[in-house]
Amino acid sequence: MRIAVIDGQGGGIGKHIVEQLRKKMPELEILALGTNALATGAMVRAGATEGASGESAICFNVERVDIIVGSLAIMMVYGLLGEITPTIATAISASKADKVLLPIQRGNILLVGVPRSPLPHQIEALVIEVEERLQK
Repeated sequence: MRIAVIDGQGGGIGKHIVEQLRKKMPELEILALGTNALATGAMVRAGATEGASGESAICFNVERVDIIVGSLAIMMVYGLLGEITPTIATAISASKADKVLLPIQRGNILLVGVPRSPLPHQIEALVIEVEERLQK
């Protein structure tokens, strides 16, 4: 199984996701896909198997993974302060890969019925969900 972790800006959320996935599943193939080189580098240093940056790399690779993880913003046009282009959001949404996303609520987005919990708890739940999907 191949998992893509997608992040932008400084890659902080993606870095923490990669660290936790690597800790729980050391053999997992993790592809770090950053909207920029800074985000990709942070995820690769955290333990991703390999990484690629930019719109083209993201759009190309989301069709070649089994699971996509990141924050909900990766599927929103102009999410991550504008780093998610319409092309990226469309490619991720249209990918046949399972999407396991963190319900991070920032800006003018409010997810009703989703309790706000600390990021480490959300990442822990994400890792558990990925583990369960890999066992199917």
